[in-house]
Amino acid sequence: MARKSSNNSLLEWSKVIIVALALAFLVRTFLFTPIVVDGPSMQPTLYDRDQMIVNKITYRLSDPKRFDIVVFHATSQKDFIKRVIGLPGEHIMMKDNELYVDGEKVEESFSGSEDSLTYDFQLEELPGGHETIPEGFVFVLGDNRTNSTDSRTIGLVPVKDIIGKTNLIYWPLKRVQIVKE
Repeated sequence: MARKSSNNSLLEWSKVIIVALALAFLVRTFLFTPIVVDGPSMQPTLYDRDQMIVNKITYRLSDPKRFDIVVFHATSQKDFIKRVIGLPGEHIMMKDNELYVDGEKVEESFSGSEDSLTYDFQLEELPGGHETIPEGFVFVLGDNRTNSTDSRTIGLVPVKDIIGKTNLIYWPLKRVQIVKE
């Protein structure tokens, strides 16, 4: 009798573990996933080795917005984390370290220090030669503009390649915060 009770207990625990693993897989695949910041391209907002949670459902329900911090597939082996600067239909330009969207100056409070100047550019001078950002794409920049591989070199990012939005740092403990946009 004790043997049967032991087998039932083992079977029940096995079911619990399988259900827990299946739920963890589903949550990580479809809802949230962790990411580790790699490099200084988002400083001073995010630092190398910051650990964050990526919300994968946000862009299934809405489109990216200006200044969202997004994670996207840059290559088949590498994901990047950058800030959305330009949206479909817009013209982007940097002049004298100031951002212009459709000719209007846009204030940014997160783009590095005053020492880190962003070189002047216009969208049509960058990879792809677009006059405006086409539908289904966004223009991204790192906050550390002097040390970032972003839309200035890799071109526009297809929205379909965006994994999700991130703004929650959970590690290291001294940096736990929700990042403001």
